[in-house]
Amino acid sequence: MDATRRRAWIRAALLVGLAYFLIGRVFAAPATNQHLWRLAAWVLSGAVYAAQIWYEHFRLRSPPRSTALHAALAVAIGAFLLALAGMIRSLSTESLRPAWLLALVIWPAVTAAPAFLVAFVAAAVLARLTRNPNAG
Repeated sequence: MDATRRRAWIRAALLVGLAYFLIGRVFAAPATNQHLWRLAAWVLSGAVYAAQIWYEHFRLRSPPRSTALHAALAVAIGAFLLALAGMIRSLSTESLRPAWLLALVIWPAVTAAPAFLVAFVAAAVLARLTRNPNAG
């Protein structure tokens, strides 16, 4: 992988991870009709997730495994930032609890694993569907 593509996927993973964090924070704020806001956050996050897989496959031409790893990394970044924000917020009302330190590790791991599996399947299906039948 050349340096330009490497920078592109790293930048994309960081931006997508930040997008997940912002979606999680902004859509958690409204006190009324929380169910609708949560649903909107899921839909928007799903669109961001699909856009990243599209970008990896069609723009960067990444293989399915790389696409899945990059998508899982972005999800883990978003989960880490949300856990960090929750920890910082809780520090304003109480002392640091060990559960928050665990959350900094567990939230990214628990969200990245299924994100990897789904992205891998999606990227593999895309690769099969967009394969050039005239090539080899």
